[in-house]
Amino acid sequence: MLESRSLSGQTHMVELTERDRAILDFERSWWANDAPKDQQVQERFELSLTRYYQLLVELLDMPEAALYDPLVVRRLQRQRDRRRQARRSSMIDETVTPTGSTGDET
Repeated sequence: MLESRSLSGQTHMVELTERDRAILDFERSWWANDAPKDQQVQERFELSLTRYYQLLVELLDMPEAALYDPLVVRRLQRQRDRRRQARRSSMIDETVTPTGSTGDET
């Protein structure tokens, strides 16, 4: 269960929903199906791929998700972290790369 603070400052526990658990289960084995992932997501969850990934990102930061399926959650967190690092590196490369000569200088 997750701890969540209300506006009054009281702590209460929040459990994973059935859909949360289904998303984690799906991430464990979606690749074994021949259908494309976006099609499977639409058929199984009736969500757009964008909304599915929004929910998945939220799940990855929930301690309860890590307790439910630690291997899947940790694998997805590593993938997310590698993508973020690659984006940061490419943004740094773009700002550091010299612009070069245009040939108009005299």
